[in-house]
Amino acid sequence: MKNLKILWQFSRPHTIIGSTLSILSIFAIAIGTSSSVTIAPLLLPLSLLSAITCNIYITGLNQWSDVAVDRINKPWLPIAAGTLSKQHALTIVLIAGFVSLAAAACLSWPFFGLILSISTIGTAYSLPPLKLKRNHLLAAAAISVVRGLMVNIGFYVHFRYEIMGDWMVTMAILPLTVFVTGFSLGIAWFKDIPDTKGDAVYQFGTLAVTRGRQRAFRLGVIVVAFAYAYILFAAVVGQLPSRMYYVITHTAVLFLFLWQANALQVADDKQVKRFYLFFWGLFFLEYLIYPIGFYLPS
Repeated sequence: MKNLKILWQFSRPHTIIGSTLSILSIFAIAIGTSSSVTIAPLLLPLSLLSAITCNIYITGLNQWSDVAVDRINKPWLPIAAGTLSKQHALTIVLIAGFVSLAAAACLSWPFFGLILSISTIGTAYSLPPLKLKRNHLLAAAAISVVRGLMVNIGFYVHFRYEIMGDWMVTMAILPLTVFVTGFSLGIAWFKDIPDTKGDAVYQFGTLAVTRGRQRAFRLGVIVVAFAYAYILFAAVVGQLPSRMYYVITHTAVLFLFLWQANALQVADDKQVKRFYLFFWGLFFLEYLIYPIGFYLPS
């Protein structure tokens, strides 16, 4: 049980939950927008396995590559805390990467290519010579491209092909893709705000370090507010079914987000960390709310 707890902490649970909900949501959207549905028994389990182990590979590699900065910013993480050795961590990372690619290859070669591309960007994010995380623009772009474009469009097309035999990118997935791309910029900027001490010491050029915590937070709030506004726009102009459902739910969540953001003291690390967890909760919530509209009366 102790080893499982360490593995769970090493996997960064909030990212695992986020990946799981996103795949289930996209699967539900693909089914809800398909005229005929034929589902292979292993389609969803293997897709989830590939996504989750890819997530462990990327987040684990990130921890393995920067133990020194984690000892300042996140000393509770398993490697930084000394509860997991770097050797064992690397073994977990490599096994997770292999399982992710193997599961993807069992489904289709295009899906294998998608997972390989995501893994490659995740590797470039953490390891030299690129180490994208050192530059705030490149880091934010990597996170947004993966979580916004590649996960939403890539998995949607993957499910459409497996269910209906076509590669269509329909309007159903585009508003969610735009939303998550913007939301991922918020993730990229918000996550670095309480970590400025260690990032500055090891010369990580995050937005919070180069432009200041307050500016990084404000930019994140603006981008996320526009992401919610885009969903409202898409609903009003008829790009989404069940117009009033999306208008009511997203207006309510947008006001909740702005209320919490307005109350935050950016200089207080504890408040920022609580807000960041709340923010991930909104990420989870979107993947719960969004697909429901495709099953409601228009």
